[in-house]
Amino acid sequence: MHSSPLPSQAAGLPGFGRLAVYLAGCVVFAVGAYLFIYSRLGTDPLDVFSLGLLRHVPLTIGIAQTLVAVICLGAVALWTHQRPLLSPIFTFFFCGSLIDMLRLLQPADLLGMVPMPAMLLGTLLCAYGSSLIIMSGFGIRGMDLLAIEMTGHWGLPFWFTKGALEVLLLASGWLMGGPVGIGTITFLLGVNGLIQPMMWANARLLHLRNFGLPPREALQESLAI
Repeated sequence: MHSSPLPSQAAGLPGFGRLAVYLAGCVVFAVGAYLFIYSRLGTDPLDVFSLGLLRHVPLTIGIAQTLVAVICLGAVALWTHQRPLLSPIFTFFFCGSLIDMLRLLQPADLLGMVPMPAMLLGTLLCAYGSSLIIMSGFGIRGMDLLAIEMTGHWGLPFWFTKGALEVLLLASGWLMGGPVGIGTITFLLGVNGLIQPMMWANARLLHLRNFGLPPREALQESLAI
């Protein structure tokens, strides 16, 4: 099946407004991911993999997530015979580095947060941050781009291809000792389920344009699952 241009390729360089939305999304997502880790109730598959890898290799979360981005983008580049996108690598590194900084500062301790509320707040923040990153059309995560390409080639629903990649990361991270728990399930169901409603709310209430997934894109509905 012939591949259409990926969202980050079609969008080109972002203007100031789109860049602001993108950076805000990265910060909001990183805070949410930190709260998942802080809760010790389990975290998202990417952080399960990153934290598991850190038990064996002296890296940071930012570097570990960048390695995942490089692998995903390399696979997309080989598949599409197009040059690798660089913006998703920055997304992984920037978000991961923010998480590293938050783990060092531990602001949740200063606020006296307890695990369950921290996890629930993390769910909302991760979902909203993801919606902003996607709507900016810039720096869409490498794993999502690979899942989009798998969907285009094999005709499978996006939720299936994305879920398969997340299960692979989750299993690998768990085998290396990464934290898996109720928070992991909450992330898979809660965050993925809230992204589309939050994109809709951003468009209707804040009048933000969806550069990553325009309303008529066939993949819009499946990306939110």
